[in-house]
Amino acid sequence: MASAAGAETTVLGLGLRSGSAVDLDVHPSGLVPTIQNIVATVNLDCQLDLQHIANGARNAEYNPKRFAAVIMRIRDPKTTALVFASGKMVCTGAKSEEHSRLAARKYARIVQKLGFPARFKDFKIQNMVGSCDVKFPIRLEGLAMVSGTFANYEPEIFPGLIYSMADPKVVILAFVSGKVVLTGAKVREEIYRAFENIYPMLVQFRKRQQHR
Repeated sequence: MASAAGAETTVLGLGLRSGSAVDLDVHPSGLVPTIQNIVATVNLDCQLDLQHIANGARNAEYNPKRFAAVIMRIRDPKTTALVFASGKMVCTGAKSEEHSRLAARKYARIVQKLGFPARFKDFKIQNMVGSCDVKFPIRLEGLAMVSGTFANYEPEIFPGLIYSMADPKVVILAFVSGKVVLTGAKVREEIYRAFENIYPMLVQFRKRQQHR
């Protein structure tokens, strides 16, 4: 199904980690989800003139009729920031906690250099997205049947099964191909734990290959 392949790649570009030793105490499946995106917020603790920032910063755009924030980008770490007049900032695109904090600090420094008394308060990771490939096709219909209210599978609308896990509070998207996306976590360990929780169910509904 072409739309299924498209959905897998647009849900944040899936990636894999390979070649490194895996701690089986943390990852009994032997698979380690890769962090694909981190969304963090920070308070610069001052009012900002967004037009001044847009005029003075490189790689910044501001169209107040479309969106009430300056959109800023830096290449290292490759991230995007939304900077609001209230001093609130959202940083997205980092692939590690360290890079997320580093990027947010760089954006804060850019604002400081433009003459604002910006501080760096209340940095907080709001969402982490991870992905993994279990390397076997999954019978999503069967998984949906045993998952009850936790799962939603409507292939006419979206090709993946949406599984809302209660503990940890993570949403999992599973595709027929074996690609899995995990979102909603606040810390990396929640991504790992959610994957280990769902993995035995994925194995249970592994699609057997037809041999001719």
